[in-house]
Amino acid sequence: MDGRQGVCGVTHHDFLLELLSEEIPARMQAKARNDLGRMFAEGLAKAGLSHGAIDVWSTPRRLALIAREVPSETQAVREEVKGPRSSAPAQALEGFLRKTGLAQDQLEERDGVWFAVIDKPGRAAVEVLGETVAGIIRDFAWPKSMRWGAASASMSALRWVRPLHSIVALLGDEIVPVAIDGVTCGATTLGHRFHHPGPITIGGASDYAEKLRACHVIVDHQEREAIVRDGAKAAATEAGHALVEDEGLVVENAGLTEWPVPLLGMFDPDYLDVPPEVIQLTARTNQKYFVMRRDDGSLAPAFVCTANIAANEGGAAIVEGNRRVLAARLSDARFFWEQDVKVPLEQQAAKLSGIVFHEKLGSVADKVERVAKLAEWLVTEGIVKGCSAADARRAAELCKADLVTGMVGEFPELQGVIGGYLAAAQGESKAVSDAIRDHYKPVGQGDEVPTAPVTVAVSLADKLDTLMAFFGSDMFPTGSKDPYALRRAAIGAISLIVESHLRTRLSYVFEQYPEFASRDYLGLADGFEQLRYFFADRLKVQQREAGVRHDLIDAVFALGGEDDLVRLLARVKALQAFVETGEGRDLHAGYKRAANISKKESPSDGRHPGPDPGPALSVDDGMRVPGQAQDDAVGPAEEIALVAALGEAETRADAAIASEDFTSAMAALASLRAPIDAFFEGVIVNDPDPAIRARRLNLLARFKDAVHRVADFSKIEG
Repeated sequence: MDGRQGVCGVTHHDFLLELLSEEIPARMQAKARNDLGRMFAEGLAKAGLSHGAIDVWSTPRRLALIAREVPSETQAVREEVKGPRSSAPAQALEGFLRKTGLAQDQLEERDGVWFAVIDKPGRAAVEVLGETVAGIIRDFAWPKSMRWGAASASMSALRWVRPLHSIVALLGDEIVPVAIDGVTCGATTLGHRFHHPGPITIGGASDYAEKLRACHVIVDHQEREAIVRDGAKAAATEAGHALVEDEGLVVENAGLTEWPVPLLGMFDPDYLDVPPEVIQLTARTNQKYFVMRRDDGSLAPAFVCTANIAANEGGAAIVEGNRRVLAARLSDARFFWEQDVKVPLEQQAAKLSGIVFHEKLGSVADKVERVAKLAEWLVTEGIVKGCSAADARRAAELCKADLVTGMVGEFPELQGVIGGYLAAAQGESKAVSDAIRDHYKPVGQGDEVPTAPVTVAVSLADKLDTLMAFFGSDMFPTGSKDPYALRRAAIGAISLIVESHLRTRLSYVFEQYPEFASRDYLGLADGFEQLRYFFADRLKVQQREAGVRHDLIDAVFALGGEDDLVRLLARVKALQAFVETGEGRDLHAGYKRAANISKKESPSDGRHPGPDPGPALSVDDGMRVPGQAQDDAVGPAEEIALVAALGEAETRADAAIASEDFTSAMAALASLRAPIDAFFEGVIVNDPDPAIRARRLNLLARFKDAVHRVADFSKIEG
C-alpha cells in the first residue's frame, strides 16, 4: 500500500495509468505525452480532485502516466446559485427550479432575491478517475487514428492511433474501472514483445517502472534517449571516429525501441564516391542510422544502428542484416549518381522549360533566365563585388538544373547540393559549383548565410526574383497564408544584404531590373511599394534576435526613401543607442511636447495659418518648413537661443548624415535638449499676437523637422 493519511481521514495514493496499444509512430509520441498530461490534469481539476506531480512516459507500445498524492475522494462542497427576484414572474421562478432541480420551499430568500444552496457530497476518487480516463481515451486527438475489429463498421466506434489492447488504471493497489467497450481494464500489461511477451501483473505506481524494466521495457523515454545518445557516441569512439550528432535521430530511435541497444556497423568504402550528403540522408531517413566522420572531416564507412533487443553474440547478425540493407540503398544511390554525372548540366537545364514555375510566371526555365539576368546585373552594377559577372550568370543558368536529375528525384531534400557536386564533377569552377550548391541558402531565420560573392549574387537574385515576380503579379502573403514562402525569401534576402554589406536601395533594384522595366504586371508600382513595406516588416522579424527595436525600424523607414538596408540598420542602431540614454529620452519627451502643441494649435498641415511671419529660410535638403522668420533675433532669449541651436544642429546633423556617421548626427540632435527645454519653460507658444504665435509654432515645426533628419520620432514608443 502506498497510501498516506491526510486530513479528516482522507488517504492519498499515487495513481498509475497505462494505455497499451500496437506501435505508436515515434513522431507522435511527444505530443501524445503532452496531451495526456494536460487532459488528465484538466479532467481532475474539473471534477474537483486534487493531485501532486504528474509524470508522463511513452514507449512504442504504451503511454503511461503517474499522478502523485491523489486523495481517495473529492471534498464536499456547498454551491450557491443566485436566482430571480422574488417579485419576478412565475415563469422565471419555474425555470430556475428546473435548472437547480429543487422545490420552492428549498430556496432561500435574501433581500428580495431567491438563492439555491446545493450541497454536493464528496465523490470516490476511483469514480472520478474512471470517468476522466474514459473521456481522455474517447477525446484523444491523434494526428491520425483508426478503428479496428468488428466494431470498426460503426463510425461511433472507439478510435486510437493503433489498436488499443489494454488499460492499467490503479489508485494505490485498487483497480480503477474504465468503461471502454472491447478494451480490457485491470492490473495486467505486457513486457517486451520478444524478451517477455507474456502478461505482467502490476502492483501499483511504485513498482511499475521496475517490473517493466525486469521484462526488458524501459518506460522512461528520456532514459532511452540517453542510452541511444551515449551508446552511439561510444560506438563511434570505438571505431576511432567522431559521431555526426543528430538529436532528432536520438529521439526517433528512442521512440522506436523499448530496449535500445546501439550497435556499430561498417559499409563498403567504395560507396564513399557518392556525395556524402546522399549517404547521410540514406542512412538517416531510410534506416534511422547515425553516421560518423574521420579526423579530416570526411565521411567514414561506418554507421550506428539501434536494435530493440539484447541480441546474442553482440548483435553481429543484426549488424550484418542492417549492413546489407544499407548497401542496397547505397547501390541505388550510386546508380543514380553515375547516370546523372554523364549528362551535362546545360542539357539538364534545357528540360526546365517543361516544368511550370507558376501559371502567371512561366516555366522554371523562364525563372532561371530572369535570375541569370539579375545576378549578372548585381555584379555589373557593383552591388555584389569580388566576382565576375560571367561567373554569376553561369552559376545562375545552371542553379536549377539538378531538379530534373535522378538523384534529386530520389532525394529531393538535396536540390542544389547535387547540382553543386555535378558541376564540380563536370569541370565547373569552384566558385560556380559552390554557388549552385548554396544558392538556396539561407532558407530561413538562423540558417547559414553564404558570403562567397558568386553565391551571394545568385542566391540574392533568386530570392529577389521570387519576391518581385509575385508582388508584381499582385500575389501577396495574407495573414498566416504564404503559399509561395515569400516571407522566408525576404528574410533570406535581408540576411544576404546585411551579412555581405551590400549597398543599394531596394527601390533602385526594383526599378532597374530589366525583366520588369518593360512589363506591365497588375499593379506593378503598387506591388513594388508594398514590397518595400514588406521588407521593412521582415527586417523587424530578422533583427528581433539581435535585440533591435521594431519601433525604431519603423521610425527610420517612415522618413521615406531610406531602403538601403545597410544604411537603414546603421541609423537604427545609432538611434537605439541614443534613445536609451537620458539625453535621448529627454529629447524624445521634448519632441512629443512640441508635436502635441503643434497638433493642438495648428491645422492638419502642421503650420499655423496666421499672418505671414516672413520669407522661408532655404535649406539644401528641402526638409525645412516654410514660414521661418528671417529676423531670427526677434523674441525672448530662449527663442533666440533655440533658433541658434537649431541652425548649428541642422548643419552638424546634415554633415554627419552625409558621411553616414549617425552617432554624430545623434550627438548633434542631443545638443537641442537644453534649448528646447528652456524654450518651453520661458516662452508662451500660444501668444495672443497671431504673428508671434505663428512664428513660434513654425519654430517648433522646424525643431521637429531637425529631429526627422535621422528618424520620425513620432513612431518611437514610450
